[in-house]
Amino acid sequence: MLPASTKDIKMAEEIKLFKVKIDNISVEVEPGTTILNAARKIGGEVVPPAMCYYSKLQGSGGKCRTCLVKVSKGSDADPRPMPKLVASCRTTVMDGMEVANITSPEVLDARKGVVEFLLLNHPLDCPVCDQAGECHLQDLSYEHGADSTRYEFKRRTFDKVDLGDHIKLHMTRCILCYRCVYTADQLTEKREHGILGRGDASEISTYISQSLDNDFIGNVIDVCPVGALTDQTFRFKNRVWFLKPVDAHRDCENPKCCGKTVLWMRGDEVFRVTARKDKYGEVEAFICDTCRFDKKEAKDWIIEGPRKIERNSVISQGHYVNTVKPKDPLVDVLDGRQPKLLFDIHSESKVNRPDIDLSKINGPAHSDDFKK
Repeated sequence: MLPASTKDIKMAEEIKLFKVKIDNISVEVEPGTTILNAARKIGGEVVPPAMCYYSKLQGSGGKCRTCLVKVSKGSDADPRPMPKLVASCRTTVMDGMEVANITSPEVLDARKGVVEFLLLNHPLDCPVCDQAGECHLQDLSYEHGADSTRYEFKRRTFDKVDLGDHIKLHMTRCILCYRCVYTADQLTEKREHGILGRGDASEISTYISQSLDNDFIGNVIDVCPVGALTDQTFRFKNRVWFLKPVDAHRDCENPKCCGKTVLWMRGDEVFRVTARKDKYGEVEAFICDTCRFDKKEAKDWIIEGPRKIERNSVISQGHYVNTVKPKDPLVDVLDGRQPKLLFDIHSESKVNRPDIDLSKINGPAHSDDFKK
């Protein structure tokens, strides 16, 4: 019997790889690979944007149409071009296929129109939105959006809803990408929310106002590409570009949780905990709600070091790699002695009479109150 490694080599040789050309760049991929994933194998600007597709969620994709591309050649067997633009996240490659993405004016014009549709009812509240700085729709509208809108009618609005103790739903910002629905359906043991209504009345909601309660339901915050689902424990407490993301991990009690996270810190204070994401904004591994919401102190984690941030991200403006924590000058003043911190000084005097409770003194404390 052949060793397993030899078997794998022979099987790989038997699989015929398809040669695909995207924006005049050739790449070989396995049969069944979508155009989007083939472009991601090349990387760079060749990769179409994706607001609804998520590689870790089955059935995702085909909703937002931002990943439209032009297939100028179907395959070597059938070189005819496809008559219309296709969604790259749903279209599989063929051997000899040629695809145009950023090199096609038709694709760029169509993508501009798609972005305009996505922004029809979007509130455009970026200055106050807590997702600003890490919003995929914000990046997309900057790269492919129009300077102004032609929409003259009243935008649809919804009231903010609390989906449990930790998640806030701002449906006015939602673009109906279905990511959160797929996450709750495939990652958790039960799903209590989905799409209600049809057409312009469609909305993410729970049936009979149930709250989202599950050990992994917090992951819907990470997969949301806009500010529709936000973390209530972090909401409006700080801006992401003021925080320093660091990689950290812990031995989580939940066997399904990887325990590898990103701590968003300012000084020694942990403002929020998120899952680690790759360069396409997708989580590397999902984390449980205990790690996300309950472990908000640095002592709960083993900190690995600063997280690498893309140079063009607004978060990178607060560059912190290789920086040194400021030295406390008070230690030098005290000849190396650590200052003694006095806690709860308003309830107990540790200076004059420890047995006297200041809260029981009628009126301002006086020296006569401490006489023996």
